[in-house]
Amino acid sequence: MGKPYSQDLRDRVIVNVEDGLRTTACARLLRVSVSYVSKVMGRKRSTGETAARALGRGPAPKLAAHEAGLRQRVAAEPDETLEELCGWLHSEHGVSVSVSVLCRTLQRLDLPRKKSRSTRPSRRAPMSPPGAPPGGQSSPT
Repeated sequence: MGKPYSQDLRDRVIVNVEDGLRTTACARLLRVSVSYVSKVMGRKRSTGETAARALGRGPAPKLAAHEAGLRQRVAAEPDETLEELCGWLHSEHGVSVSVSVLCRTLQRLDLPRKKSRSTRPSRRAPMSPPGAPPGGQSSPT
């Protein structure tokens, strides 16, 4: 989303239109769109506002109120999966969230999501028994 036009430009639009200049002529004169002139004048007529409104930031994250609890839980149970964390949030706080929402929240909070393996790492080993022909075919008997 772009930045709002300056207050000076808004004031010039209002003055020109109130002095009798038509919307299209005012737009051409000030090099703005006709819809911008219409919106500025419409808001002035309906609410009396002449200043630009503050830009919205969008909705707050769903888990914003539970960030401290999430930090503590991840510190206490570092190997817990995302599904288990979702279950904990639902049982302890009554908040139902998807795994993807929880994952994005943990990323935003810079909390680890990688889990340690519960088994030993595998080692490289031959798949065929010693002396067997390559390709996994057994010798005819």
